[in-house]
Amino acid sequence: METLTSRKSAVIRAFRDLARSAALREETGLFLCDGKKLLTEALRSGAEIDTLLWKEERDADLPPFPREYRLPADLFDYVSPMANSPGPLFSARMPSRPDLYSVRKVLALEELQDPGNVGTVLRTADAFGVDLVVLLAGCADLYAPKTVRASMGAVFRQPAVRMDAEGLISFCRENGLPLYGAALTDTARDLRSVPLDRAAVLIGSEGHGLSRELLQACDGELIIPMSGGAESLNAAVAAAVIMWEMQRS
Repeated sequence: METLTSRKSAVIRAFRDLARSAALREETGLFLCDGKKLLTEALRSGAEIDTLLWKEERDADLPPFPREYRLPADLFDYVSPMANSPGPLFSARMPSRPDLYSVRKVLALEELQDPGNVGTVLRTADAFGVDLVVLLAGCADLYAPKTVRASMGAVFRQPAVRMDAEGLISFCRENGLPLYGAALTDTARDLRSVPLDRAAVLIGSEGHGLSRELLQACDGELIIPMSGGAESLNAAVAAAVIMWEMQRS
């Protein structure tokens, strides 16, 4: 196995660029993952590993990969988007676009800018059997390193796509899915009273909620009942509550 020692190496430059550029990730169909947990999940999910970098020592328990390199610790730390990572760091190919023809339960996110929240939503959707997660305008990149890490491997399994608002509305209409918006309004219905066994639910940012365009397109609004002085929940927490209710339906 070859050892890389220079920051000018083509492999090193490619990894650094993938970590920073959503456009390059989209162009190449590759994204970065950091850590043995994600590597184990990638292998378990049948993901295609493109290139793998080890921090000093290779893990002898894992199978060989077509393209793998050993790096000294200082160079590995320079490449990795995660501070003090034990490694390994690898590039994986994005999953193919999911089948959208048998979808029953959809969670859509608008303006959810924090990659940790987006990754957490993916992880929860995978746990609760949500058919599709839709990322609308203003959401963090699905394949940004922080999103991928927060997903804890769900990024390899959970069907997710990007759409614009018009595309989501058309998709719901064509598939007979009622569209509900999570909103703090006087007309919002208690989440527990809304049938969600076949539905799409929209969640907006914590700061601004859903856009007027999307709220006006909804078939109804729902709210999570709460006690105490809290006005709202963290978006990923709210999504988890809603997806639990979808799973119960």
